Amino acid sequence: MADNVTSLFRTGAHSPSMAALARESGEAGPVDFCIPCNPYFPSPRMMDELTNRLRDIITYYPSSADTITAELCNLLQLPPQCVAMGNGSTELITWIDHLLVRESIAIPVPTFGRWTDQPLETGKRVDMFPLQESNGFALDPAQYIQFIRSRGTRAAVICNPNNPDGGFVPKQTILAFCDALADLDLIVIDESFLEFADAENEPSIVEEAVMRPNVIVLRSLGKNFGLHGVRFGYMVANPGLAGRIRSMLPKWNLNAFAETVVFMLKDYGAEYVESLHMVRRDRLDMARQLSTLPGLTVYPSQGNFLFVRLPVGAEGTVVRDRLLTEHRILVRECGNKIGSSSRFLRLVVRPQTDVRRLVSGLESVLYGTRRGAAVPELSTGTSYSSGTAAVDRLVSSTSGQGYQGIAAAANGMAQQPQPLTAAANGMVGQPQPLTAAANGMNGMMGQPQQFTAAANGMAGQPQQFAAAANGIPGQPQPLTAAQTRGTTGMPGGLTAVNAQGQPQGFPQPQPQAMPQPVPQPVPQQATGWPNTPPNGAGWPAAAVDRVG
Repeated sequence: MADNVTSLFRTGAHSPSMAALARESGEAGPVDFCIPCNPYFPSPRMMDELTNRLRDIITYYPSSADTITAELCNLLQLPPQCVAMGNGSTELITWIDHLLVRESIAIPVPTFGRWTDQPLETGKRVDMFPLQESNGFALDPAQYIQFIRSRGTRAAVICNPNNPDGGFVPKQTILAFCDALADLDLIVIDESFLEFADAENEPSIVEEAVMRPNVIVLRSLGKNFGLHGVRFGYMVANPGLAGRIRSMLPKWNLNAFAETVVFMLKDYGAEYVESLHMVRRDRLDMARQLSTLPGLTVYPSQGNFLFVRLPVGAEGTVVRDRLLTEHRILVRECGNKIGSSSRFLRLVVRPQTDVRRLVSGLESVLYGTRRGAAVPELSTGTSYSSGTAAVDRLVSSTSGQGYQGIAAAANGMAQQPQPLTAAANGMVGQPQPLTAAANGMNGMMGQPQQFTAAANGMAGQPQQFAAAANGIPGQPQPLTAAQTRGTTGMPGGLTAVNAQGQPQGFPQPQPQAMPQPVPQPVPQQATGWPNTPPNGAGWPAAAVDRVG
């Protein structure tokens, strides 16, 4: 039975449905860390109302898509001519590709699979911009623009936050990106997970999109409302673009469940806003708990999921299958995502009770002995790297309050860490503290100390980790990321370095600054969903940026 269940993962580009897993196993569904739903919405009160209305919902035809769209626009305070609703965002992606993408489209990878698969299926050229693991998968818009120009791409996509890594680009940076590419046929900003972001109070660009000739904003409803099965989403654009998509959609492309939910939303605004606050809270706690696992890298996220890299030696499909068959936990292994590998998992944010079960299951699969650990024993001398420098740098600049000291605690080190620079570790960006112990180097004895040539297994007196110590002729000097990797970080570009470790022939790319965290709760007025909606008469204008 276990082999039959796990074989479902090898039949396509996406994970099997929960219904397929239940049919194959004959059991209730596993704890779901795979499907990126909001676990706190619909509220029990709203779910009870949906249950009581189930017979009518499934018996009768829904209203036309125009009627349902008009109600959604009333809540969002958007003009209906600027909105098109689809039977899930993938329906809209399909029609965007057919109608508006002529020859080529650019997309950072890894990302949501339909943005690469759909254009490829219709014979378009897909220019894939690789997000760098060494930079925490953060998107550098300036380099992305250069990539688009160098290839002559006519359409471009940014998912914000990105799926699967949760990377976030600030609103003003997105708008500058759109302005710099105003001559393209099309720019799509996919905001399907933006409701879960808290790096900015008003991160959406929907208001600006309706005034631009070539910009579409795509938004999801199923993900935010925890109702993937309903299949509904919408796009916002100027009337010309929105009208072209809307004219191709069937009159009854939205089902009766979608209609019922849209007309119920005005009565459940307060519960929805609270559900978003709880997901953001759980995201921080879940990142903290996962960071205690030796060798596991947790990347900072503004979505309702976390992207993690497994320890050296762990194979993602093995970890996924054992979590499912031994612990009834479903996770998303990302080996079939272009730009990723089987060392990465995407884990959906869930309540703390479920997270404790996940951490326990991962401990058992990765380090346990009942069936053999997925990674070698720590005592064998294997040097595990949890990517602590990258995690600390990125997490601290987003929503990382309270993460201090996790790196040392994850490896059982009680001592105070001493500095090791990110540059010495081959990481892009400004040097910052990282200890040998926090980097999972288990063969070192005594107090953590500055990372030295001797600690790296080199004979002689300890000295600062230097180019000479790494086998580079000349006087000892700090080793730069460019010397370590032989690249400047530009896609496909190799460069020489001078005696000071600076690249020659190409300008050194500047690291993309991440937004500062907003630790306080998002104000109610910023959500666009007041605690007491005014008799369903519509939401204030701020709702444009906070619903989706």
